Order: sequence, then C-alpha cells, then structure tokens
Amino acid sequence: MESEVVIKAKAAQAASREIGIASTEQKNKALIYIAELLEKNTDDIIAANMQDIEHARTRGMSEAMLDRLRLTKSRIEDMAVGVRQVVDLHDPAHISLKEICRPNGLRITKVTVPLGVVAMIYESRPNVTVDAAALCIKSGNACVLRGGSESIHSNTVLVRILKQGLQQAGLNPDSAALLENTDRALVEELLTLRQYIDVAIPRGGAGLIQMVVRTAKVPVIETGSGVCHIYVDKQADLDMAVRIVENAKVSRPSTCNSMETLLVHADIAEDFLQRLTPVLQKQNVEMRGDILAQKAGTGVKAANDTDWGQEYNALIMSIKTVTSMDEAMEHIRRYGTKHSEAIVTEDTAAAERFLREVDAAAVYVNASTRYTDGFEFGFGAEIGISTQKLHVRGPMGLEALVSYKYIIHGQGQIRT
Repeated sequence: MESEVVIKAKAAQAASREIGIASTEQKNKALIYIAELLEKNTDDIIAANMQDIEHARTRGMSEAMLDRLRLTKSRIEDMAVGVRQVVDLHDPAHISLKEICRPNGLRITKVTVPLGVVAMIYESRPNVTVDAAALCIKSGNACVLRGGSESIHSNTVLVRILKQGLQQAGLNPDSAALLENTDRALVEELLTLRQYIDVAIPRGGAGLIQMVVRTAKVPVIETGSGVCHIYVDKQADLDMAVRIVENAKVSRPSTCNSMETLLVHADIAEDFLQRLTPVLQKQNVEMRGDILAQKAGTGVKAANDTDWGQEYNALIMSIKTVTSMDEAMEHIRRYGTKHSEAIVTEDTAAAERFLREVDAAAVYVNASTRYTDGFEFGFGAEIGISTQKLHVRGPMGLEALVSYKYIIHGQGQIRT
C-alpha cells in the first residue's frame, strides 16, 4: 500500500502538468479567490491557530517562536494583500528569453518553464503556507507543503482554503497538498521521491535546513539561517547607527533577517555604546559583549565563543569591538551565514569596499538588515531567502520558481 507521501506526491505531479500550462488569467483567478477566502474565513483561521498556540505554549515554546506561529486579523489581512500582489506580478512562465537562428535554418528559442513539483519543508510560520502556494500557483508549479507539527491546525485550514480557491478557478486542487501526518519519517520519505518531486525548499532554523540537505535525494535550494551582522564604522553617523541597530534587532527578532551580532570600531565604541545600550535595555534586549563592549556599554554581559555564531531568534545579541574594517569582514567571513550584512558609515570608499568584498545574499550600506524580504524588495510574497549561489540567491520571488527549456523549429534538417 502506498504511503500518504507517495499518494500526495503523485497527485501533485499530475496536477503540475495541468497548472503548468494554465493561463495567467486562470492562475490569477485562483489567487483572487484565495485572497477573498482568507478574509472570509479569518475567524476559522484564528480559532485553528489558537489551538496551535495553546499546544505550543504547554510544550514550553519560547515567546519568539510563539510570535512566529501566531496569526492575528492583521497578519491574515497581510497574507491576503500578499496574494493580491502576486496577482499583479508578471507571470514568469512560458516567456521567450532568447532566439537563435542557425546557418542551417534551425530556429532555437529559450523559453521559461515551471519547475514542476516543489516540496516546501518549513517550521512555525503558517503564513509560509500561503506565501509559498501563491508563488507556486502563479509560476505554474504544484506544491507539497510540510509545515511543523506545531502549526498543523493552522495549516490544515489554510490548505483547505487554497484548494477551494483553485477549484473555484477550475484548477486541480491537488496543486496544493499538505502532509497532515506530522511523523518526521514522512519528511525523509518525501525528500527521496525523485520521480515525483522536482525540488525541495527548506525554510526554518539551521537544524531543519541541514536535515533536508543531508537527507534529500532531490535537488535542494538551501535557504540559510541568518547570523546577520551590522558593522558600525569609525566614520558612522552614530545617531543613524542607533536607529538602524535598534530596528534590526528589536522590530521582529524571530526573523532570519534580524541582526544577531553588532561589530563596532574600537575608536567610537565608547561613544556609540553609551548611546545605544540604554535604548536596547529599554527594549529588554540581552547584550553579550567582549571586554571593551562590557566596559563601554551599560548592562552588557560577558560573551563566550559560542555567541559569535549564534542565531538567537530572540531579544539577545552579541557585541564585538574591532580595530579595523578588515577585522570586521574577517569576523563576518568566519561566523556569518551569507544571509544579510550591513555597514553604517559616511566613508564612501569604505562602503564600496564592504559592498564589493562581503559575500552575502544581501549587503547593505546605512540601512537595516530587516529589509531582506521579498515583499520589501518588490517581489510580492516570498518563498524563502536563498543563501546559496545556484540557481538563485537572496529573497526568492516568482523568477526563482522557473527553469527553462530550448524549443527548436526545423524544416527537415539532419546532422551530418
């Protein structure tokens, strides 16, 4: 007897052949229905989400992770807005990229095509269910969704809505499938189904991502954990730096684009940290620093070696003082995850060098790392943030979900 995973993967593959050739108009119609259904079913979604919240709280989930899990009326409205924004985006499938006419008369056209079946493996945030499905639908892909056990009630309601929207638009509802069995062994089985799954995209903490990378026999787009740094240079506008660091750490610490480590040039460390640390203390941020940071800032505890590579996902941060930008960049190379890195400086040459030499998916000058997001980049909803270099990098919008093929027209040519 076939397992739930095989049954749903096979059905998704069959659905992918249908949605892969659906018109833009039909796909947009499904997304419009989904957005409307999200709004109409807000109470049901919140009720299901409260079941997940209560269960997670009894299991001792941290407040930061509960924040990732929680759905509110406002967040559901934002989900609907995100789906409608995808409607307005350009359909990336079946676009002619290049045409070559050969001397022998062959006409070769490079055309974008959907990837096929996308397996999404993710944790906590049920909004990923809708974001991922919306992008897959618009780009002509089917998706098999596997959220964490902590969000199963929320995801079940959301996928029911996705299926209803697809069906109302005349599309195969199996284009969006959810693995409802929370047994982790089923995830491992899913990741081996090369005959049905075209690509796996993990989205969550480092442990989940590495499990997928180690287990998968299907291609994986690795979305990385975010050990993000902000380097405050000796030529920085210190008031600006305070605002940027506060935003990058405090605005939503549970996200992968929040700052985890602050690097400060020793020449301005005392002045800057005396301005910054009282602000962060008011926001209940736990600060762990090296010796100079402890002396310069208010309420800074001693950091240990494990702090420098830590993704806290909480109101905790580490602070390291450096004597040069070279030292700051070396620290980023050693401990960063190639997600998002920033410099605050008024020195144009230093800024340009930082942009050129720091290897990350997003590199900033004088701005918060919290902008690394598909919505903020104008991509609409986002399926993840890739920290690898093939085949996509950074916030992954619609263009990340297509490949291409070559179409060749001839008039009887044969190769000699």
